[in-house]
Amino acid sequence: MKQLSTEKMVEHMLKFFLIFNLSFMLIDPVLGQKRNDQEKEISTDSTSIVVLNEEINYPGKPLIMSLVLPGAGQFYNKSPFWKTASFLGVEIASVLAWNYYQKEAEKKKDAYQEFADQNWTLNNWVTNRFTPPAHMHESQGWNNFEALTKLTGTHDMKLIISGDLANELNMTRVSSDSLDAHPEWFYSGDIMVVRDRHFYENIGKYDQFVGGWEDAATAWYWEEKDVGDSTEIVIKTPMKQDFIDQRFESNQMLSAAKYSITVLMFNHVLSGIESVWSNQKKANAIKNQQSLKVKTDFGLVYDPLAKLGVGGLKLSVYF
Repeated sequence: MKQLSTEKMVEHMLKFFLIFNLSFMLIDPVLGQKRNDQEKEISTDSTSIVVLNEEINYPGKPLIMSLVLPGAGQFYNKSPFWKTASFLGVEIASVLAWNYYQKEAEKKKDAYQEFADQNWTLNNWVTNRFTPPAHMHESQGWNNFEALTKLTGTHDMKLIISGDLANELNMTRVSSDSLDAHPEWFYSGDIMVVRDRHFYENIGKYDQFVGGWEDAATAWYWEEKDVGDSTEIVIKTPMKQDFIDQRFESNQMLSAAKYSITVLMFNHVLSGIESVWSNQKKANAIKNQQSLKVKTDFGLVYDPLAKLGVGGLKLSVYF
């Protein structure tokens, strides 16, 4: 429960930072209106002359900088520090959250796989199929459920054959469905189950594999599951339920890691958009202030009739 609450806390923090960044993009124009009004007053004052050096504005530069590192474009634009800090903060928080959830997901995955390796065996599965347990649940016995009375079904497992059996059959891999017709293959001792991703999914989701759990013979039970407009019977054991819970927690951590990556990417795009918007806003403000540009040119006037060839001085002022 402590880890789940930590997950929610980090998730809420990421959402807060994103909403905060979106909010300032909407609020900043309002806060800047007063500054714009003041700028207009200056630009419309006929007695004011603002002389600025000609410079080329490249809005693509802060865009690229922000797409690479959120907050860098805001720093380049010389925006208020809190803008740079906000985007950079989301970036750091997203990376840290992804790293945390990814590691937690892997740890929980290793844990539930180890649990399954210790408590689900092919021997239990085959034995309970051909020698049904005497245990009953709510007046229902093992043979009352079709999924428990056969090894075939909607899904199967991969089996590896080795030793004399592999030489006899001239194959090394078969489906678990084949054991229903040839249980002697299992009893030969030359066959084992492949514990891949499908294996761990199958033993937790499908009733036909319940018999493989260590406590299936003495503690299996059935329950009704609501599937919308109807209900279905689900067969479990305490160990299977424990496995399902562990797997669910691992998947939740993976989902949180994916959410962190989504926030990370969105933060890059949002920072890029804001940097271009602020850059253009600043450029327009400077342009509005340029009520007059002054350029001067000073030089000598050549006069071939003059004694020294100098006819005077020239001062040019361009408006």
